[in-house]
Amino acid sequence: MEFPFDINHLFSERVTVLDQNLAAGRKSVGRPDLQAQITTVIDELGRASAKAQQLTAPITSASKLQSNRHQLYLLKDGERNGGRGVIVGFLKVGYKKLFLLDQRGAHIEAEPLCVLDFYIADNLQRHGYGLELFDFMLQHKHLEPVLMAYDRPSPKFLSFLSKHYCLTESVPQVNNFVVFDGFFLNRSAAQLRKVPPKKPDGEIKPYSLMEREVVRQEQKALPWPFAPHLSPHRSVSSPCSRSLSVGSSPSRAPPHPVHLPPAPGGNRGQNPQSPHIDSCRARRTSSLNRSQLSFH
Repeated sequence: MEFPFDINHLFSERVTVLDQNLAAGRKSVGRPDLQAQITTVIDELGRASAKAQQLTAPITSASKLQSNRHQLYLLKDGERNGGRGVIVGFLKVGYKKLFLLDQRGAHIEAEPLCVLDFYIADNLQRHGYGLELFDFMLQHKHLEPVLMAYDRPSPKFLSFLSKHYCLTESVPQVNNFVVFDGFFLNRSAAQLRKVPPKKPDGEIKPYSLMEREVVRQEQKALPWPFAPHLSPHRSVSSPCSRSLSVGSSPSRAPPHPVHLPPAPGGNRGQNPQSPHIDSCRARRTSSLNRSQLSFH
C-alpha cells in the first residue's frame, strides 16, 4: 500500500511495533506531523482490512489503538515505490480475558494473547510476507501459535494457520474466538482457572420452602375489594402460617379477648354493664322515688 509520504523516513525498521503512544521510534515523539502520518497509515490499513473481510466498519484504527493496550506489528518493503517504501500489511494482537470451553465442556477462564486483526495487501499476498510478519510477532512475544486465541479468523487465515503451523483441530466455542487442540494442555494451572458451575435456578434452601408456599398461596387471592374479608387460606391455621408469624409459636395459646367499655351514645344493650354504671342508676332511681313521695 503506497502513501504520498516517505515510508522509510517514517518507519526506520522493516517491522515496527506500535502501541497506544503511536510512536515509531524516538524521532516521532513530539512531532505532530509524523504523528498525523502514522495515524493516516493505521486508518487506511484498518479500512482495507475491513473491506477484505467484508466487515461493516473497521476494527483497527489509530483512535482504537490509543484507547486499548494492543500492539500493532507493521511490515514495510522499503525498496518499492521508487525507494520511498510501501506498507505490506499489519498484525494486531492484545490480551483478552475469555471464558472458554475445554475439550470436556468445562468452563475455563483465561487471558491469552489474541490475534485481533491480520491483513496483507491484496497485491502482495502469497509472497511470504504474512509468514514473515507472524513469525516476527511470535519471536517478539516468545510464544507458540497454539497458545493463542484468534478473533473471528477468516477462512483464508485458518488455511494459513493450518499450512504453516499445523493448527487444524479447533475446540468449539460459544463466542467468536477460536482456540486449537493443545491450548489447554500446554498451559500451567496458574494460567487457567476453572469457573465454578452456575447453580440451577430451582435450587433453594430448605428453610425457605414454607415461605415460598405461603407467598404462592397469597398471590392466588383476589385483589381488594373483590377478595373476601378473610381469605380461606388465612383463616385456617396451619403449622406453616404459625411458624412464619412474628412472636408466635405452635405451643403458645391464643390471647384472651379484651372487652372494652362501649363508646358514649352506643348500643349499651350489646355489652355487659359495668358496676359503676349500675350504682349510678340505682342512686338516680332512689332519688326519684323520694321526690314523688314528698309531692303527694
